[in-house]
Amino acid sequence: MKPAKKTPSFNFVYHGTDNQGQNITGELTSSSLPIAKAQLRKQGVVLNRIRRKSKPLITWHRVTWHRKIKPLDIAIFARQLATMTKAGIPLLQALSIIIESLTKPSMIELVNAVKLSVESGTPLATALNQHPKQFDSLFCALIEAGEYSGSLDIMLERIATYKEKSEHLKSKIKKAMKYPIAVIAVALVVSLILLLKVVPVFSDLFESFGSELPAFTQFVVSISKVLQQWWGLLLVLMISAIVGFFHAKNNSTKFVGFIDRALLKLPIVGPITYQAIIARFSRTLATTYSAGVPLLQTLDSTAAATDNQLYYQATQQIKQDVATGQPLNAAMRSSQLFPTLAIQMVSIGEQSGCLDEMLDKVAVYYENEVDNAVEGLTSLMEPIIMVILGLLIGGLVIAMYLPIFQLGSVIG
Repeated sequence: MKPAKKTPSFNFVYHGTDNQGQNITGELTSSSLPIAKAQLRKQGVVLNRIRRKSKPLITWHRVTWHRKIKPLDIAIFARQLATMTKAGIPLLQALSIIIESLTKPSMIELVNAVKLSVESGTPLATALNQHPKQFDSLFCALIEAGEYSGSLDIMLERIATYKEKSEHLKSKIKKAMKYPIAVIAVALVVSLILLLKVVPVFSDLFESFGSELPAFTQFVVSISKVLQQWWGLLLVLMISAIVGFFHAKNNSTKFVGFIDRALLKLPIVGPITYQAIIARFSRTLATTYSAGVPLLQTLDSTAAATDNQLYYQATQQIKQDVATGQPLNAAMRSSQLFPTLAIQMVSIGEQSGCLDEMLDKVAVYYENEVDNAVEGLTSLMEPIIMVILGLLIGGLVIAMYLPIFQLGSVIG
């Protein structure tokens, strides 16, 4: 007989007041945050704040890593729940089965918290809405529509398909970019090692000959000397620039908008980014509209799904135009950011009453365009990488060997 799976336990630190109104602080071990709160309420503790105690990254027995919940984890959860609900398994039983199948502690805690909320009589949409970082407004809106209309299995199926296609699209682009970035990073590291360790040795050797070095070799030697003298300052500046970039990206809407606009103007990556945005816009709008969500509420979810500040603002403007009575296709045309094909398909959908079908066709078309573009980019990257490697590594090698060709005349 297979042993029962052990329920994970976590330590929580809490601050509150007891029955006599005195401040108390302590620790509690429980399987989840809601259960910990319930246990403390039974003890008569009025909570001021409670948090999960962080675990050390390294233990005596094994190395443990704090793994965050990724969008792919949510996509898998949606597919599992959709499959079991469609098979007629009750919701609570389906959530219990999913918990048993999970291995990531953070996902077990999340799904267990959702299950506890549902057990207490909370609707599934409300239970999911308590975790906005993992379940966005689109996810919750579709679940709410499914519960209201009695078609939760259908809504879960649509959510699962939407999440899977969205993550597939993102992974395609990330996969295409990881390889060239990794190769170029390695090339830069090798170039720095050559400039800091190898070039100085050759430079001392060439100076002992007393002959004037070629211009290209002098240029490389000058770079090497600058790096040797100022490498600490350059490292600090580079780290400061990286930290400043991510700080501005997380805190400045204007900076994010500038980056998003610049990304769309890049010669190779720009068109792929543009097509991916149109695909996400169409897929999100099609999924929510077909679920019976009102168009204005649908546009709110669609704006966030574009993942681009320029298109977020454009979608919000489209929402305002639609609210004043304009057709969706006219509002999209006014923004001057959408392709003619998408606008025409939306127009046909509005006139025929099949807007969700037309939007789905637009999404499929641009998803295929992204796939083709990424495949073309992958094949194009190989010769580009070879050229970059040749310029970086080959250039340094040539610069060091140029003076050797003059050794014969110097010695003679």
